[in-house]
Amino acid sequence: MEMMRVGVLSNLNAFPVWSIKVGIPHKNKHICIALTAALRGHIALFAAQIIYALNYSFAKGLMPNFIGPLALVFLRVIGAAILFWILSIFVKTQKVEKADLKKMMWLAVFGVVVNQVFFIYGLSLTHPINSAIIMISNPIVVFVFTLIILKERITFLKVSGLSIAVGGALMLLLFKGNFETGSETIAGDLMTLVNSVSWAIFVVMVKPIMMKYETVTVMRWLFLFGSIYMLPIGLYDTIGTHWINFTPHAVFATLFVIIATTFFAYLLNIYGLRSLSPSVVSAYIYLQPFLASIFAIMMGEDKLTPIKIVSGILIILGLYLVSFKPKKIQI
Repeated sequence: MEMMRVGVLSNLNAFPVWSIKVGIPHKNKHICIALTAALRGHIALFAAQIIYALNYSFAKGLMPNFIGPLALVFLRVIGAAILFWILSIFVKTQKVEKADLKKMMWLAVFGVVVNQVFFIYGLSLTHPINSAIIMISNPIVVFVFTLIILKERITFLKVSGLSIAVGGALMLLLFKGNFETGSETIAGDLMTLVNSVSWAIFVVMVKPIMMKYETVTVMRWLFLFGSIYMLPIGLYDTIGTHWINFTPHAVFATLFVIIATTFFAYLLNIYGLRSLSPSVVSAYIYLQPFLASIFAIMMGEDKLTPIKIVSGILIILGLYLVSFKPKKIQI
């Protein structure tokens, strides 16, 4: 049996049509089973979480030792915008209606500028553990917004899955220790909370746009508008950055943050949103601390403990329940 094979995308939707070939030796034939849209969405979201988890190890020490928060956000947004527009040359895109362009201008504020600036700047003013714990609120906020705006139904499985995943993530984060609150972290904590709410608004509000246009079509406009907004915010700090002090590792980390953590991660997240609900997409955030711990263990920077194993099981179980859709029985 051959494993997953990348095929040619017929409609060039920025991602290939993935398929599994199952061999039947006695007939010398192959049955081609296309992966469902939902499964492709889950694979994309899981890949995005791997990138975010690796980011903790690769980008550690980059800020503020080499670059300021606003300069880093500026590079992320401008760099990703350039990459999305280059990609749009090679894949299918559509003409966007004027009314939708206006919506994208607002969506860029929440999903690109406020999301990036408040998270990165907030992280520089608080402890990483504080930021991680506050971000656990994001799927809960998204869940509430989907109930109000998208009129999604409350189900026992969704509530149970979200609760279990929250418990697993909290268990993993709190046992790391160093969680502190006080006057010296309150500004950073509040900025991280604003970031969480802003991303929740974006994920819910962009869903109808994603159902209408191809992934790259949306992303290139969002980041173009985001780049325009970032010019007065981050250009000064970027020019004032001491680039001569950058080490090879700092250069690699900066490129990883721009190309992987911004360009690819946004692309994967939004692609997943095309076929999955905002609640499922946001719930994947609970995998980040678990995957970050796994990579730290593999790199010899952490140890495997029963707490990590149990929390990982809870997070995966929670994600399964949130995304599970019972099959309708026809009588």
